[in-house]
Formats: sequence, C-alpha cells, structure tokens
Amino acid sequence: MHWDAHTKGLKLVDWSSWAAIPIRLAVGYGFAAHGYAKLAHGPENFVSILAKLGVPSPEFMAWLTILTELVGGIAVLLGAFIPYIAVPMAAVLVVAAVTVHLPYGFSSIKLQAITPSGAQFGRPGYELDVVYLACLLTLVLTGPGPFAIANLFSRAKVKTDCPACD
Repeated sequence: MHWDAHTKGLKLVDWSSWAAIPIRLAVGYGFAAHGYAKLAHGPENFVSILAKLGVPSPEFMAWLTILTELVGGIAVLLGAFIPYIAVPMAAVLVVAAVTVHLPYGFSSIKLQAITPSGAQFGRPGYELDVVYLACLLTLVLTGPGPFAIANLFSRAKVKTDCPACD
C-alpha cells in the first residue's frame, strides 16, 4: 500500500511486476559471479575439474559453461533475452545438480562445526540449483519486469501502477 494524494487515502497498488527486479539481480549477479570466478581462477582449472568428473570434451564444455554464466548472468541482470538464455542456463544448473551436488543431498548449507577460525561447512547439495531453476522459470513465465532491456523492444510495455514510471 502507499499514500495516494489524489484520493486522499490509502490505495492498493499492484507491485507484482516489480517482483522480477530482485529475482533478476540475484540470479544475474550469481551467474555472472560464478562465470567470472572460473575465469579468474584460470579456465584450465575448471577444464581439469570437468575432466575428472568425466564430462565429454571438457575444454569445450568449460568454455561453454563460462560463457553461459557470464553472458546469461549479464542478460538476466539487464532483463534481455531471458526466454532464450534461460535454456542454456537451466542446462548448466541441471548438469551441476546431477554431476556434483546430488550425492550430497538437498541442503546447500551444512554447518559442520564452529572452530577458532570460524564456521566450517560441508559439501553443498542441490538446493541452490533448484532455487535458481525456479527463479529462471518465474522470469520466463512472468517476464523481466520494469527497467528491462526487453521492454525497449516490446510493443506491450510492462504495466505498472506507477505514474512516475510511464
């Protein structure tokens, strides 16, 4: 609710289209950060990890994953091409869930101990993969929301109850 000066009272406002913004920020930043981390630590390290997991063509798949995470993350942040980029992003999540996280169960946070150096955590499960998949699906089904590049190219702009946004 917010105060509406025109009606001199409280008026319910539909903010539902704005829900996409925090989803875009979280998913976009998360993917871009993971892609950047793989580059910063040396792509050859990620290639080695994929080879040890038995992923075919590990060098090609490493670069495909890095580019999907970087380009996909930036696209989601900007609200651009989400229905298209969500497919390879979802594929990265499913592969990570099945090949890495599934054996460790659902929970992504497994507090093992508190030591003098701080909290110690166990191996992460597939929980975050499911959350990211749900967020991508939400963006595909509901659209990117306001302040999205996609809206610049769309005939039907996202409808909001915000006069200052028109």
